[in-house]
Amino acid sequence: MTADDTSEPSEAFYDALEAIGQPVVTATRYAQQRGIDHDESTADLDALVEDGPVERQDVSADPVVYYPEEWSRMTDRERIVVFPDRRQLVVDQPRQFTRAQLSQFARLIDTTGSEGYLYEIQPADIWQAPYDDVDALLGTVRDVLPGREPDLETWIEDQWERAHQFTLRTHEDGYVVLEAASADLMGNVARQKLEAGQLRAELSDTESWVAEESVAEVKRTLYEAGYPVVDRRDLDTGEPLPVDLRPELRPYQHEWVESFLERRSGVLVGPPGSGKTVAAMGILSRIEGETLILVPGRELATQWREELLAQTTLTDDQIGEYHGGQKQVRPVTIATYQTAGMDRHRHIFDDREWGLIVYDEVHHVPSDVFRRSTDLQSRHRLGLSATPLREDDREEEIFTLIGPPIGTDWDALFDAGFVAEPTVEIRYLPWADETARNEYVSAQGHERRQLAATNPAKIEEARQLLRQHEGQQALVFVDYLDQGRELAAALEAPFVSGETRHARRSELFEAFRSGQRDTLIVSRVGDEGIDLPNAEIAVVASGLGGSRRQSSQRAGRTMRPDGRAKMYVLATRGSREEDFARQRIRHLAEKGVTVTEQSAQAVESGSPESDDPGAS
Repeated sequence: MTADDTSEPSEAFYDALEAIGQPVVTATRYAQQRGIDHDESTADLDALVEDGPVERQDVSADPVVYYPEEWSRMTDRERIVVFPDRRQLVVDQPRQFTRAQLSQFARLIDTTGSEGYLYEIQPADIWQAPYDDVDALLGTVRDVLPGREPDLETWIEDQWERAHQFTLRTHEDGYVVLEAASADLMGNVARQKLEAGQLRAELSDTESWVAEESVAEVKRTLYEAGYPVVDRRDLDTGEPLPVDLRPELRPYQHEWVESFLERRSGVLVGPPGSGKTVAAMGILSRIEGETLILVPGRELATQWREELLAQTTLTDDQIGEYHGGQKQVRPVTIATYQTAGMDRHRHIFDDREWGLIVYDEVHHVPSDVFRRSTDLQSRHRLGLSATPLREDDREEEIFTLIGPPIGTDWDALFDAGFVAEPTVEIRYLPWADETARNEYVSAQGHERRQLAATNPAKIEEARQLLRQHEGQQALVFVDYLDQGRELAAALEAPFVSGETRHARRSELFEAFRSGQRDTLIVSRVGDEGIDLPNAEIAVVASGLGGSRRQSSQRAGRTMRPDGRAKMYVLATRGSREEDFARQRIRHLAEKGVTVTEQSAQAVESGSPESDDPGAS
């Protein structure tokens, strides 16, 4: 077929792309657009592929997509296609800088696994963007996009303005005032949406007196109405607690502290290893009020105690721990979420005049602790998180009960050398044998997911990876106890799980930190903030289906200032694990972390004992 023969089909292909407003098309959509049947559509598209102007790609969301061939000829160039009406961005071959900057105002929706990304900008992304003014936000948007997008910029300005229409402040007489940008907003939004009693009295056309006990509900109700509230109240500093911070803060940590003190509440969002805990201690030293620190588990409570003694002038008798092991309420008290959430221990929130409440691993906060937080709105509230606040559909609770995000640019931290950038590689494994595959095919629901997660082929692949990285300290993560025990036996390494006694668990973690042990198999107890700074390799043998927060925590075990580490995610080919694996690492790519994919080495090489790291 000559070039002249293909010109008409080629033009029809480009016309179809333009009509549907997307850079790729499936055979189904192409058939609908052209008014032809599916078989004819597939034949036409495959003919275009054969003759050159079009290429095809298998993707997880649809069997095949077709796209212009020139996209492939420009593989060494970053390309960004903007769809302003849908507020979506298709980004191909993005630079690390671009991914990091996009994470400031957009959320990653999908990825093809071959460096193609789909981002979307939702209202909450603009409301929670970590900028002091809209001009700074638009500056980042213009830096990233290939050209000016007036309609998109107008929408961003509108959303930014929407997030600054209501403000809470403290009246000179001490009560709380809700102030609206206009009388119309106060009358038709606030006074219509809020329940009787939440606003005690009208002070003016734009101001209302807020009942102290209703502050949290006022913020939640207006957030749900599309008007997040700017909280500028004077907050209690609690009983005085003079304390100094020993280390000098890094520049971005200074910015975190100053931003928090200006806002009085919020969540520090930064990668593991960036020093959020030390920044929190810097905030404690500036507020100088008695502090309640809430953490997911006892190991973290002990870790916080040790860090407070090492990094501040607090003394041992000023720090208490409140959990299953001991119950001490002191000027600085570290409590576990589980214990603090129990009705019989709720007094811990009222035992002292806390000036600062710290929520470590804020996405781990259980709903009963969130409910108690509605009564803590007069205190400074600080959350710590390695993941965006929009994770896990908790953004509303976190934003209204704790505060807005106080972020920083992950890319800037990597470039400055404050955090080592890990690389993440997804390894796809076949089934260990036909029997294992047949069990998976005949199973349903959770059993099916578990069979894929515990594919026996992962044991040999983990062994191969540790052999490849011999001499480096490694963590192997599992979600299933039987799999953990099997890996522990095969790799001759201890398995740390929730069943491991607390003393033994602490002993093993300390042995890993000191270098006496180079490998640990760990269950979910290793996900939440445990400080294992020597980890150079992380192997995720199984994990929660699609939990992006968990992937951040596990990658975080290798994100430290010294050296460059690697994380491997093992996924069974031909199962839902392929999709889950991509979901788990998607937001790491969004944050600028390098992510690659390849087939497993040990199993597909056909030689389980092969030492060749290049086997594929």
